[in-house]
Amino acid sequence: MSIKTLLTLISGLAWTIVYIEGIRLGFKDRSYAIPFFALALNIAWELIYTFYGLRTSPTDVQTIINAVWFLFDLGILYTYLRFGKQYFPSSLPQSWFLPWSLLGLLMAFLVEYAFAREFGQLKGGSYAAFLQNLLMSVLFITMLAQRGSIAGQSLVIAVCKWIGTLAPTIIFGVLGTRTFNGPSFLIFICGIFCSVFDVIYILLLARKRVAT
Repeated sequence: MSIKTLLTLISGLAWTIVYIEGIRLGFKDRSYAIPFFALALNIAWELIYTFYGLRTSPTDVQTIINAVWFLFDLGILYTYLRFGKQYFPSSLPQSWFLPWSLLGLLMAFLVEYAFAREFGQLKGGSYAAFLQNLLMSVLFITMLAQRGSIAGQSLVIAVCKWIGTLAPTIIFGVLGTRTFNGPSFLIFICGIFCSVFDVIYILLLARKRVAT
């Protein structure tokens, strides 16, 4: 087994743990575990690149992982739709919650498709994945601050999210791939800042757990 395959499997396992724990916590805390816009982008990315991957033969490991992630993300989306209204801004009509959510999902699908169309399937998917991952890292910190509690959040999710992102950062940003003719500097920078914000979130969440 190559180091890249090993890192791909580590990333797949880590993110799968994130999603399973997210679903569990969502029902347990009557909340949702992934910030909505990051979740919407994830769902769109996973659906689009599962579709692309299944059209090629043979099906690679990442396509199988993408399909598994998509199914779990649907579970997290369900917890968002069921429990997320409590976090919707009180300054806005509560009847806007569902239309706003549908608009976010539509935006996510079109943006993900635009990345694939603009940069190609492989480069577009890689760029989009790391940019939305960076957005998620920042939004986790925002979510903790806005909720003022650890509802729907855990160190398991925080640490596995960090590991799940760090592994492909090493693949694309350090080891390099044929898609980018070597390491991608953009992915490296995005991956580094994902780790920075992920570690900050882990520390803030750990402090919040101790305080409560």
